[in-house]
Amino acid sequence: MDKALDEKDREAAIQDLIAVMRRLRNPDGGCPWDVEQTFATIAPYTIEEAYEVAEAIADDDMAQLKDELGDLLFQVIFHSQMAEEAGHFDFHDVAAAVVDKMIRRHPHVFGDQDGIDSAAIQTGNWERQKAEERQAKAKAAGRTPSALDGVTLGLPALLRAIKLQNRAARVGFDWPSPVPVLDKIEEEIAEFKAEVAQGSAPDRMIDEFGDILFVYANLARHYALDPEAALRQANAKFERRFRRVEALLAAAGKSPETSTLEEMDAVWDQVKVEER
Repeated sequence: MDKALDEKDREAAIQDLIAVMRRLRNPDGGCPWDVEQTFATIAPYTIEEAYEVAEAIADDDMAQLKDELGDLLFQVIFHSQMAEEAGHFDFHDVAAAVVDKMIRRHPHVFGDQDGIDSAAIQTGNWERQKAEERQAKAKAAGRTPSALDGVTLGLPALLRAIKLQNRAARVGFDWPSPVPVLDKIEEEIAEFKAEVAQGSAPDRMIDEFGDILFVYANLARHYALDPEAALRQANAKFERRFRRVEALLAAAGKSPETSTLEEMDAVWDQVKVEER
């Protein structure tokens, strides 16, 4: 914890951040780039900052995590400032709303509900409360409630696939075990191969390839695996190994550009052996 900040400074820090954001967004003397931004143009930065927070956590880098959390908080302040300018809400409304939500969703902590004595029970209770809230919103909007309501389109595709599948599973639409999922993967790959053999148009190829990825996500769900984490791990492994291939080639006076595929494959196999 930063000992340089006393309690008064800590309480003032968030107000200072809000003031900085207002100054940046002020058309009279503010930053031209910040002034011209919209919710849509800032949204990609918000997503990027969330991923950078996750990366700092994966690296167990607390100094970096503090910095990245600040960047993510700034995104919240940015969106809140734009909403305030449009007369919708401000940061304090955002904070108050999440406080109310957390209190409402934790009656065993802030109320008199008993029987919530494990994380598993709380998870089930939390999901039931969220489902009730989604149903109320749908009815208020004049829509028929769906088990899939509230699975945001902004999620990474693999994560969204898992959430959609989990929602369907809760109402009984699910395979009883991973075995039929494995069979389904073979079926979808066969369908993709058929499209390849027929020289199908790209949209057909994308459709069938998407089915393969969707079923792979379902397989991960059945084994309680995080497909996003698995792919990140695979990416990191590939990057680590390829950089080692480049280093070994350089030590031999070569580079990927001046090597044949067979030569690079041989070095790749060598790197795999080194890691065992």
